[in-house]
Amino acid sequence: MSDTTAATLLIDGRWAAAPSSFDVVDPASLEVIGRASDAAADHARAALDSASAAFRGWAETDPETRGAYLRAGAAAIRARRDDLAGLLSRENGKPLGEAAGELTGAARMLEWAAEEGRRANGRVTPANAAGPGLVLRSPVGPVLAITPWNFPASMLIRKVGLALAAGCAVIAKPAEQTPLIATALLGILQDTGLPAGVLQSLTTSRPAELVDALLADGRLRKVSFTGSTEVGLGLLRRTGSVLRRTSLEMGGHSPAIVFEDADIEAAASGVVMAKFFNAGQSCTAVNRLYVHESVRDDLLALIEKKTAALRVGRGDADGVAVGPLIDEAGLAKVERQVADAVGKGARVLVGGSRWEPSDPGLRGHFFQPTVLVDVTPDMLIAREETFGPALAVSTFADDDEAVELANATEYGLAAYVFGSDLRRIWRLLERLDFGVIGVNDPAPVRPELPFGGQKNSGQEREGGSEGIEAYTETKAVALRF
Repeated sequence: MSDTTAATLLIDGRWAAAPSSFDVVDPASLEVIGRASDAAADHARAALDSASAAFRGWAETDPETRGAYLRAGAAAIRARRDDLAGLLSRENGKPLGEAAGELTGAARMLEWAAEEGRRANGRVTPANAAGPGLVLRSPVGPVLAITPWNFPASMLIRKVGLALAAGCAVIAKPAEQTPLIATALLGILQDTGLPAGVLQSLTTSRPAELVDALLADGRLRKVSFTGSTEVGLGLLRRTGSVLRRTSLEMGGHSPAIVFEDADIEAAASGVVMAKFFNAGQSCTAVNRLYVHESVRDDLLALIEKKTAALRVGRGDADGVAVGPLIDEAGLAKVERQVADAVGKGARVLVGGSRWEPSDPGLRGHFFQPTVLVDVTPDMLIAREETFGPALAVSTFADDDEAVELANATEYGLAAYVFGSDLRRIWRLLERLDFGVIGVNDPAPVRPELPFGGQKNSGQEREGGSEGIEAYTETKAVALRF
């Protein structure tokens, strides 16, 4: 199908359309809600030409000026938040409240990045017999930012904001499932008056073709990727003879540990929030709950009640807490994991199957909020990331067992601990192999904190003072007078 009306490509400061486009589908109703231009390798090369030409001038722009663009973008996102939330909810499926919160978070990330640009400091080393030394930080160069569909606003803005603040030119490649909210947000940033070529955007339904064209070009100096571990590791293998900086934020299989001295009511609320937010489609979502055997029954009674009360439906309906999964493949994965667990002896406490709406217009990918108990390590749900609204519950007897169970995964992104003994918690913080840990906090992601994982969950960090470092190179300067 040829459609030249979807002008979602931002190249050299101008919006353009490709010869073909692709459908964008509402995951709740399966209705087509828009179209996006289908960029190809030629568009990628043109975007890199533009970014390379613009890079040096942007790198030499003072940090205060760069930050002013980002602050203006943040203000515009806040002013248009409600309209943007409607688009985000319809395109991704998440509830309106979650969409609005994500956009507020995106604005906060831009504001944080604007300030961090002024703090990308080097240092002066003590002089030796020859003279003093300097450590300088300079922008790495043109950046490719590959962003996911599950948080299509916040993940995009976190990468783009920090890269621009550091002085890099950016080529954004939004997920093909959610190109419309990305286009709207990047349009807001471009409308602040950014110089042509500093920000590019390429929507596409054939990401491998586009990304390979960019990876083959040595002018691309940095890749920042959020997505599956399989795809992220593939990016590393495809770099060929060009060594470039690569930030990877990949899969997770997050454990939550509830100790016997936890506030059980708060722990139950925290686990339910951290599990079912965005229908469980989050790399930081709780997948495995380990509860001390002495409080198992009390905690499960509360989790059962809170989970059963979650309303399922399309994201813009009143009171909905859990929307659809993004596609049939995601739904089938949750269904497969639940069936495997039940077949191996797990018991369904709540949910356990696809959600069948009474509204015939809701033809999308819904699964009931589900809690499985008596889960054992041999079950798929205990070993694989779920990325859906199903929680696996097991028990532990002591601290060593809790840590062993939590760390028994190839992933190391996020973990959660609920308890009140600070000595115990401090020991656990050192032993848990995860990059982000929430202590009695189900939402540990903040602009002020570095975000990223260990093991097969990724490398480098975004956010915090560490975030801007990922977009800079370090230069050592030895001075002799």
